[in-house]
Amino acid sequence: MNARPRTETGVRAREMNLYRRYFDLVASGRKTIEVRVQYPNLRSLASGDHIRFICGTDDALTRVKRVARYNSFEQMLDTEGPARVNPDSPREQQLANIRRIYGPEKEALGVLAIEIELV
Repeated sequence: MNARPRTETGVRAREMNLYRRYFDLVASGRKTIEVRVQYPNLRSLASGDHIRFICGTDDALTRVKRVARYNSFEQMLDTEGPARVNPDSPREQQLANIRRIYGPEKEALGVLAIEIELV
């Protein structure tokens, strides 16, 4: 795990919580696409922004490379590729996992694929 201490940089970053299994993939640099729904507070997210992913007392600072918007999780996975979202899980399992986190009413808000890189 390549978690970075919060005091390492003075970079202003948006904070997002992650489940441990996804956090470890982000912290290792293996997960390069974070999936979210387009809540109003994420509409302004843009390339160059920083996101600090949090899991318990661990955190990992990332920079947003690009933000892509999709109408569905299926469209996002087909376009971005499942290996970039979760290299340890097949597409259909990822789709089921994402839909357990976000119900149909959340998916209807729009889907964001946030391409990230560790800082």
